[in-house]
Amino acid sequence: MTSTNGRNASLFINRELSWLAFDERVLGEAEDETVPLLERLKFASIAAANLDEFFMVRVAKLKRAIEDDDVRPDLAGMTPAEQLAAVRNRARTLMARIYTLTSDVLLPALASEGIRIVAWDTVAPPEQAALTSFFRDAVLPVLTPLAVDASRPFPLLSSLSLNLVLLLEPGADDTQPRLAVVQVPAGLARLVRVPGADGPTFVLLEDIVRASLAHLFPGQPIREVRCIRLSRDAELELDDEGGRTQLEQVERELRRRRRSDITRLEVDADVSVEMRDILEDRLDIEAEEVFLMPGPLDMRLLMGLVDLPGCDRLREPAFVPVNPLEDDADVFTVLDQRDVLLHHPYESFDPVLAFVAQAAQDPDVLAIKQTLYRATPGSSLIESLRRAAERNKQVTVVVELTARFDEERNIQWARALEEAGAHVVYGVRGYKTHAKMCLVVRRTPTGLRRYLHLGTGNYNERTARVYTDFGLMTSRPAFCEDASAVFNALTGYSDPPQLHKLAMAPTGLRQRLLRLIRREQRFAESGRPAAIAAKVNALVDEQVILALYEASTAGVDILLCVRGICALRPGVPGVSERVRVVSLVDRFLEHSRIYRFENGGDQEVYLASADWMTRNFDHRIELMFPIEHSDHRRTVTAALDAMFRDNVKAYHLDADGTYRRRARARDQPPFRVQQALLEDISRMADTARQRAGVSLQPR
Repeated sequence: MTSTNGRNASLFINRELSWLAFDERVLGEAEDETVPLLERLKFASIAAANLDEFFMVRVAKLKRAIEDDDVRPDLAGMTPAEQLAAVRNRARTLMARIYTLTSDVLLPALASEGIRIVAWDTVAPPEQAALTSFFRDAVLPVLTPLAVDASRPFPLLSSLSLNLVLLLEPGADDTQPRLAVVQVPAGLARLVRVPGADGPTFVLLEDIVRASLAHLFPGQPIREVRCIRLSRDAELELDDEGGRTQLEQVERELRRRRRSDITRLEVDADVSVEMRDILEDRLDIEAEEVFLMPGPLDMRLLMGLVDLPGCDRLREPAFVPVNPLEDDADVFTVLDQRDVLLHHPYESFDPVLAFVAQAAQDPDVLAIKQTLYRATPGSSLIESLRRAAERNKQVTVVVELTARFDEERNIQWARALEEAGAHVVYGVRGYKTHAKMCLVVRRTPTGLRRYLHLGTGNYNERTARVYTDFGLMTSRPAFCEDASAVFNALTGYSDPPQLHKLAMAPTGLRQRLLRLIRREQRFAESGRPAAIAAKVNALVDEQVILALYEASTAGVDILLCVRGICALRPGVPGVSERVRVVSLVDRFLEHSRIYRFENGGDQEVYLASADWMTRNFDHRIELMFPIEHSDHRRTVTAALDAMFRDNVKAYHLDADGTYRRRARARDQPPFRVQQALLEDISRMADTARQRAGVSLQPR
């Protein structure tokens, strides 16, 4: 079995199955009894949400390939049809695990803690009456009963919306049951608290609607009611036809997405054969696209319980991120003197927010240039950019409109920035702008000076509290000049910029990375120290994988921490014996990208926005930047090395493509890297508190 270019397909793992293997590891945290209960609920919810994305993105792509008669095998030698069959089977098994865990373990455990989700028919009559009153006042006015008949087609149901489908008894002049649909309002809380109940007790919104359907269909006998949920193709297909702007194209594609192809139908497990046949016919889907769910649809609902007040004992302990700058520090003065390295969420994101906020206020700041991929709703950073533009500073924001599932939000705040007077550039046609950088130009007594922030993660205050990322703040001219050249390339007309410190995709990042890997190979062949250690979210690029195989064969020791998809197969005799792959799934989402090369004993360390994926190297604007200060290199290296010592949350990838946790030796103490970093931060916070003489409270 060979891949399309003649490579040995047995040396690669299918990316779709590897994606699902990551979801299985996430679910493993929900199954782990040592994890606090509400955190287990969170991981079960995340696993379900990841499956939603998988069906909307990856299954959709496989379906499109099959419809286009594409029979080309992937790196692992599987055709699209073979991949689709394999992932559907594995996804069914994973979904069954989520439901079994939730119904048999998590919900009973919650009930033992006084937190309950109950069925409608178990609610006492007085509470039912109160909920019925709530339905009439707050739900019924929002509902619209939709009949389906010869003159009224089956309604267009949006992706991931929750809907009740009804079979009504035949009318007077008909022999067939009638069909109707009621959409459960997405704008209302899915978990409705039962008034007067002892402890936090909830009923599902759809159960309240189901119990009150007589208000919507008075006098109509109802034969059957089932809940359904569709997943649709979420891909945006942008083109250059008609001279539309990037913004117009994205808006058009968002409208099209609402009626895109169905990739999965979820329905109550006890649906009748009659209704199932009707749904398959009306929705024009195949039987294998139907998933019978033995519990409430959309298990993301569990996330609604994670932050319940008064339940701190059921969550991970709160912690205080350390701010390496004083709260009232002048960021520009600090950066005039030294670089600042930030490690989130252990260290606060506040210095980045202060950097932009101070730039907006400072009369000496002339320009701010920023890339934005995903931002928090109500972001203080966007508000700072808006204020800067209103103060007539030159504000240029490169907005990535096509950040998947954030497109509409990005359009909204991009327009708000334009209205404030900012120059908003909607990326480079054909490429996603995924680089993370903010450049400030400021007048100083010695002339204009530039200040720069580069990061591995998004400018998002919320995710900065739960994603691990690194950021570098600097005023060093070589870095800032490179950043200026990159911005000029993004906003104007220019050849690929000549960069001295940074490496940029798609113009040179892969080539630079391959040179670094091959340099280690040459060192190994000449007997000099040679090693590679890297942390990425995904590894699927064939050229990089083959280069790593060659380096391993030459004697380079390679340590890879790959959070999610990994197409490389470690431990294959004669090919990848020196490659070790681990995956960490813990309290925080591992998101930083770190590359380290031994370089014959003179280590080089890089941070980047890019994973080792073909899309990142060829179809995205990405940046890699070196960490040159020795203290900062030690900080990054220590965090990277600790990931390979984790013996609590680390999974090891075996040559057969399976992930396993290694059993600890009896005399080996447990080591959990995120916990160790939190303890380091706690010690730093204690020191800062003692210095300041104040008490820091968790945020």
